[in-house]
Amino acid sequence: MLDQRYLDILHLIVRRLAGAPIIWAVTGSCGFALQGLDVAVHDIDLQTDGPGAYAIERALADKSCRKVAYSAAGRIRSHFGALEIDGVKVEIMGDLQKRLADGTWESPVDISTHRRWVTVDGIRVPVLSLEYEYMAYLVLGRAEKAEMLKAWLQEHGYAH
Repeated sequence: MLDQRYLDILHLIVRRLAGAPIIWAVTGSCGFALQGLDVAVHDIDLQTDGPGAYAIERALADKSCRKVAYSAAGRIRSHFGALEIDGVKVEIMGDLQKRLADGTWESPVDISTHRRWVTVDGIRVPVLSLEYEYMAYLVLGRAEKAEMLKAWLQEHGYAH
């Protein structure tokens, strides 16, 4: 379970983005924890589309520590920026693409296709499904995370 500081930050994010036409979701370890995995959470990752990345930045402008800009690093490229809220780094990724084994880039992730909702601490939070996360980590070659997700999915009755 997430500690109260992370829950308070999620409350702030959900409140600031309420009513905005942004399709977004929590991803990474925070998204895993929100869906029941027992993992250490050190930051919050938000995934959206390109325009959504800039809209999230505007909605939380007072928390910005790295302006959203298009960038590529390793096997990922996106409109990337970062916030700092109560000492916690919140990363924003828009139109995220992963480099495939053949060197080409996949299409930007369609968040709405892979998003599900969880209710925690009285708020509804969008997260990327663990099935999607498993496939994404496989594509990125991050076998250890993929195996952790696969084991959890199998233990909880999901196919894989």
